[in-house]
Amino acid sequence: MAQVETRADREIGARSFWADLLIRLVKEKPLGTIGGVIVLALLLVGILAPVLAPYQYNDTTVCPRLSGPSSEYPFGCDQLGRDLFSRIIYGARVSVIVGLSVSAIATVLSAFIGVVCGFIGGKLDLIVQRFVDAWLCIPPLFLILTLIAVTGPGMAQVIIVLGLLFGIGQSRIVRGATIGIRSNTYFEAAKAIGCKTGRILWKHVLPNVTAPIIVLFTITMGSAILTEATISFLGFGIPPPTPSWGGMLSEAGRRYMLMAPHLAVWPGLFLAIVVYGINMLGDAVRDLLDPRLRGGLGRYDVSREKLPKWAKIDAAR
Repeated sequence: MAQVETRADREIGARSFWADLLIRLVKEKPLGTIGGVIVLALLLVGILAPVLAPYQYNDTTVCPRLSGPSSEYPFGCDQLGRDLFSRIIYGARVSVIVGLSVSAIATVLSAFIGVVCGFIGGKLDLIVQRFVDAWLCIPPLFLILTLIAVTGPGMAQVIIVLGLLFGIGQSRIVRGATIGIRSNTYFEAAKAIGCKTGRILWKHVLPNVTAPIIVLFTITMGSAILTEATISFLGFGIPPPTPSWGGMLSEAGRRYMLMAPHLAVWPGLFLAIVVYGINMLGDAVRDLLDPRLRGGLGRYDVSREKLPKWAKIDAAR
């Protein structure tokens, strides 16, 4: 008798899948694990910034101007007498907000465009893809600076512009994944029993392209943080006094680099560490979720007794 999958079975399978993914990440991808620790630390520092920072990020009466690192001020002070350690911590909060927000907007936009165009095809796909071609032909930095010059600098403007930039460009990846699965038999079966297109896209197409979408989310986060730092360095990003690592490199690091090297070293160092950690985590997740790199069930034996629980549920369908 065929086994019927219940909602509880699906929930257990999802939990087992993510638990198994975490275990494999730790065992098989040490660099990815380090990247995950860095990302987790970034999130915690960003969330707990008011608790961890000893001073307010714009308090100019903290310490002598341009003083170097000391036991009281571990990272030294900037040209206005603000504690650099506190500003680095609040800069992590800015990076978390920008990275997560841009990744969320870009992922939703790319998933919507890619799934709809890849599955429906036809004239809709032709028209949308010509727009995407034109969008990708414009140099990204020029496009970002133009849009921010029109909307004005600010965190919300930066998030929206970067979300559109990454989302439209990355829709090609989701579209390719959708085209690769749309000829499967279960789509014909869903149409035969009267499923509407919207339900097919939500229930059948989207779950089958979740792996590349997750990878896009992790990779976009690092790119968004680095791009925000770039445009803040050029003066088009988040305006002062809000601390941004890129803005700190431009505002004080470039001007006082020879007189007080710590003003450029600390923001640049943390920016490099965070982007490196996010990229390592994204690469590891891509390797673990890509069946072409895992060989189907990867390291698992094909016998049913040795399959993880989420794989047993899939095999029982």
